[in-house]
Amino acid sequence: QVQLVESGGGLVQAGGSLRLSCAASGIIFSASVMGWYRQAPGKQRELVATITSGGRTNYADSVKGRFTISRDNAKNTVYLQMNSLKPEDTAVYYCNAYASLRTYWGQGTQVTVSS
Repeated sequence: QVQLVESGGGLVQAGGSLRLSCAASGIIFSASVMGWYRQAPGKQRELVATITSGGRTNYADSVKGRFTISRDNAKNTVYLQMNSLKPEDTAVYYCNAYASLRTYWGQGTQVTVSS
């Protein structure tokens, strides 16, 4: 059974930082493409960042220079370091795994940035 468990969300003031974590189980983590997506109220889910098994990263333009995705294959965990947070970053953040030709999602963690 595949599980992606996110943690680290919360309430932060604009300009602050948060680090999200996603612990994965049930997949060959080191061979998986991992990603973070977010969905704000009334909007579609959108890509935030991805990281390949080889460590290649990709970011949405809106977060470039502020967010950093990383992975620890020994811990089966992917991280999203979010700095210089803005109110428009407020959303539910979802962990995503692409493994063995299938896509999996976590349950999401709320990030709220106050102005």
